[in-house]
Amino acid sequence: MIQEMNDRSREIFRQLVESYLETGQPVGSRFLSKRLDQRLSPASIRNVMADLEEAGLLFSPHTSAGRLPTDAGLRVFVDALLELGELTAEERASIQSRCATEGRSMQEVLSRASSTLSGLSAAAGIVLAPKADAPLRHVEFVRLSPTGVLVVLVFEGGLVENRVIETGDTLAAADLVNATNYLSARLQGRTVGQARGEILADLESRKVELDEVTRRLVEQGLATWGGGEGPPSLIVSGHSNLLQDVHAIEDLERVRRLFGELEEHESMARLLEMTQKAEGVRIFIGSENKLFGLSGCSMVVAPYTNARREIVGAIGVIGPTRLNYARIIPIVDYTAQLVGRLIG
Repeated sequence: MIQEMNDRSREIFRQLVESYLETGQPVGSRFLSKRLDQRLSPASIRNVMADLEEAGLLFSPHTSAGRLPTDAGLRVFVDALLELGELTAEERASIQSRCATEGRSMQEVLSRASSTLSGLSAAAGIVLAPKADAPLRHVEFVRLSPTGVLVVLVFEGGLVENRVIETGDTLAAADLVNATNYLSARLQGRTVGQARGEILADLESRKVELDEVTRRLVEQGLATWGGGEGPPSLIVSGHSNLLQDVHAIEDLERVRRLFGELEEHESMARLLEMTQKAEGVRIFIGSENKLFGLSGCSMVVAPYTNARREIVGAIGVIGPTRLNYARIIPIVDYTAQLVGRLIG
């Protein structure tokens, strides 16, 4: 479609979309006549805008208002006219320091990556955490409070995952030692998914020999652990950023709907898994995906890989359709590559 435009139409379209991305407001012909390098009258610009509207690239929110880009118009702009910025050395160093792994579990690293994207983009940062399917080396239970237990899972590759669980009853130190010894012997060399069914079956057949504490620790510490056989976990940071630049009641309503959509973790996980179908950054704009069709939001997302170059998760940002794509795309791309190296 962009090839069918003449130079004048292309420049008017580019300036209009860039103005919308900056302000979020409808763009009028008089404003564009002052912004364009070419000397064009507002009437001439209105004629071009009418043609672009007929082509499905622009629309008018009100009869007397200026024009806004449609989702299709934003897609044309992003694919054909967007000039990407480059990260400075300082920005790269900042992202590296914020996502540093020393002394942190994978969940903490991913949470920090999500928060970093949120802070740099002024949107909500999202991370699809990978399933942990590496064989386990050791499991340990540490008493935090009378009913609180820290489950420490150490994988063969050196990755450490922590999960805090509530048992509901007061636990003795001896109970945790027995549970640690029992599970370590059976988990070693197996993934959580592989060991889970076997251990639960063993517990069922040995009810008399094994106390109820061990059963509860297995069921709460393993059966519901985020890295098991269930769907990947979703980390969302920076919801409040989506409210900082809202200009109208209908925008607030769209953000409210988006928050509801973000709670649909399975839908979000399916969407993020679509990133595995192509390398590099993927951009989902508004109604292109049914998840954002009502909320009027966009997502910029990129996959990250493990040491074997296998895609294990995705990272990106979500926000209004007028995201600063030129800045956000290189940030997401670099952060995804960095997270991949850290995990590897």
